[in-house]
Amino acid sequence: MILWLKGVIFNVTTVDLKRKPADLQNLAPGTNPPFMTFDGEVKTDVNKIEEFLEEKLAPPRYPKLAPKHPESNSAGNDVFAKFSAFIKNPRKDANENLEKSLLKALKKLDNYLNSPLPDEIDAYSTEEITVSSRKFLDGDELTLADCNLLPKLHIIKVVAKKYRNFHFPPEMTGISRYLKNAYARDEFTNTCPADQEIEYAYLDVAKRMK
Repeated sequence: MILWLKGVIFNVTTVDLKRKPADLQNLAPGTNPPFMTFDGEVKTDVNKIEEFLEEKLAPPRYPKLAPKHPESNSAGNDVFAKFSAFIKNPRKDANENLEKSLLKALKKLDNYLNSPLPDEIDAYSTEEITVSSRKFLDGDELTLADCNLLPKLHIIKVVAKKYRNFHFPPEMTGISRYLKNAYARDEFTNTCPADQEIEYAYLDVAKRMK
């Protein structure tokens, strides 16, 4: 997604992680993709890969993708952890509290998406903006913050619906707007795995409740 947004030409090669090619195993033993090699150095940490791409693929040739507002980087940063606890839980008596924790994290994200950013507020205007209309976390353009959060939100949407009959509440209009705008962008939809692949990946992770 980052490479696409940067305007870089790239090839995608899929591999079976259960039968990894030898050169892939030798490259980063014990590590699953994504990872990156450059000048003989292997990077396996996603955040380090993001930082590296932002530094190397820089203006004027490539667009800068770092958010203007630091808060955009941390918006929704606890949502995936709450989802993981919710989906991995096998106990019916704990399900309600774990679902509440997930909803609380989603509500916090929704509030951020609906709160106007400083550059949406015109100090000279008599009209007060109370709800943001921006498309993405940091404005109307996709940034590194979105590259991090959107795939996680999509996984939550697909997996929670399949295995827990859980849906994002319609009253969370910020999240609805955010996902609608994301699904309209090729950079996101064409780098997402198919829903069936996501469901299959979570087949053994999503615990059946007893």
